[in-house]
Amino acid sequence: MAMTDFRTLPLKPALLASLDTHSYAAMTPVQAQSLPPILAGRDVIAQARTGSGKTAAFGLGLLQALDTDTIRLQALVLCPTRELADQVSKAIRRLAAAMPNVKLLTLCGGMPLGPQLASLTHDPHIVVGTPGRVQEHLKRGSLHGGGIRVLVLDEADRMLDMGFGDAIDDIVGRIARHHQTLLFSATYPEAIRAASRRLQTAPVEVTVETPVEAVPTIEQQFIEVEPAHKIDALAQLLAADRGQHALVFCNMRKDVDAVAQELDRRGFSALALHGDMEQRDRDEVLVRFANHSCSVLVATDVAARGLDIAGLPQVISYDIAHDPDTHTHRIGRTGRAGQNGIAVTLCTPRERSKAGNIEQALGGPLPWRPLKLAPPRGKTLHLAPMKTLVIDAGRQDKLRPGDILGALTGEAGLSAADIGKIDVFATRAYVAIARAQANLALERLRSGRIKGRNFRVRTLG
Repeated sequence: MAMTDFRTLPLKPALLASLDTHSYAAMTPVQAQSLPPILAGRDVIAQARTGSGKTAAFGLGLLQALDTDTIRLQALVLCPTRELADQVSKAIRRLAAAMPNVKLLTLCGGMPLGPQLASLTHDPHIVVGTPGRVQEHLKRGSLHGGGIRVLVLDEADRMLDMGFGDAIDDIVGRIARHHQTLLFSATYPEAIRAASRRLQTAPVEVTVETPVEAVPTIEQQFIEVEPAHKIDALAQLLAADRGQHALVFCNMRKDVDAVAQELDRRGFSALALHGDMEQRDRDEVLVRFANHSCSVLVATDVAARGLDIAGLPQVISYDIAHDPDTHTHRIGRTGRAGQNGIAVTLCTPRERSKAGNIEQALGGPLPWRPLKLAPPRGKTLHLAPMKTLVIDAGRQDKLRPGDILGALTGEAGLSAADIGKIDVFATRAYVAIARAQANLALERLRSGRIKGRNFRVRTLG
C-alpha cells in the first residue's frame, strides 16, 4: 500500500468511506506530511497555499478527534473571510457525510446576530468562523469554548494582515487551556513565527515546496495611458479573447461603481464589489462571478480579500496599486492551480512613481507594452455564458445541490452539460444555467417540483 494512501492512517471507517465517496485518491504532499502528527495530537505549523489540500488535512484531524455523543463545542476553525469560512464549512461537511449527527455552524460577521444566537441554543460540535464574530459570541456567552480540543488558524498570515491578531489572542484566552493548535499559512513572516511561539507547544513544522513545474506563469504587462483614455483601454483589453472572465481592480469605491456601470453600458456582463454593499448583494455578486454568469468583476482590494476563483485568466489594475505588496496580491489572483494567467496594469503618466516602486520591489525592469487604441465602434454585446437562477430555499429546507440537479435533469429535461455551479446557502440556492437554456429551466422549475415541494424561483440580474 502506497505511503500516500489514506488507508495507511488511523482514520475512522466513516472518514475513509467519505474519502472514497468524494474520490480523494492519494494524499497531497501537505496531507502526507501533516496528517500523521495531527492525528497524533501534536501542534502543527504548516506552510500551505490555497489548492494544496490543507482543508482536508485539518478537517480530517478535527473530525477524527470528535466525540459526536458529547454535545459540546470541540473544534474551532478561524478564517480571514466569510467566503473562505463558507468553503471550509462545505469541505468539512463533505468529509463528515458518513458520520451521523455532526453539527457544524458557520459564524461570520456581516450576518445578523439573531439567527446565529437561535442556532446556538444547542452547542454545535464544530464552529467555522471569522475572528471578530467568534470573539463576540464567546464574550456574550452564546458560544462555550471550554470543551474545545482542536483550534485551527487557516490562512493565518492573512488574518494578521487584516488586523485580527488581538481578536485571536482574546479567543485563545477564552477557550480550553489544553487544546491542539493547527496553524496554516501561505507565508512565514516574523508575525506568524511570533504567533506560533505564543499559541503553540513544540509544533511540528511542515513546509511543502511547490514543484517547479507546478509554479504557474503569470505574464505581466504595464501600459501607459492618459486618464481620459483609461476606460477605452480597459474595454479594448476585455474585448480581446482573454477577457471572458476578468477581475478589475480600482483603488476607490466610487470608481468601482463608475467603471462597472460604464462597462455594462458598453455591453459587458460586469458587476461591482466593494465594502458598502449589503452582505447578500455581495454574496450574489461573488456567486455570479464564480459561476460565469458575470464575466467582469470590478472590485476594491479590501472587497476582493477571500475571493478565490479557480481558472481566472486575467487580472487588470485599472488604477495602479498604491504599493508593491498590494500589486503582488492582485496579480496572484490569476495563475492559480497551476494555470497560466495574465496581469495587466494601466498606468497614467502621473503614476510613474508608483510603477517605479513596483519595479524596485521586483528587482528588474517592468514589461511595458504599447496599446494602440482602436476607434470606438457601436455597442457590442459580450454576454456571460451562463445565467443564474435563485431558488428561495436552502440548507434550512434540507435542500442539497443533488436535489436541484435532479430536478433539472429529471422532470425539467435539461442536459447536465447545460447546468453549471450550484451554491446552496442557509435560505437560498443559486444555480448557473447555460444562457440559451435559462428561460426554459426557469419555466420548468416553476411548474415542477424540487424534492416534491414548490419553491419560488427567479432569474438573478
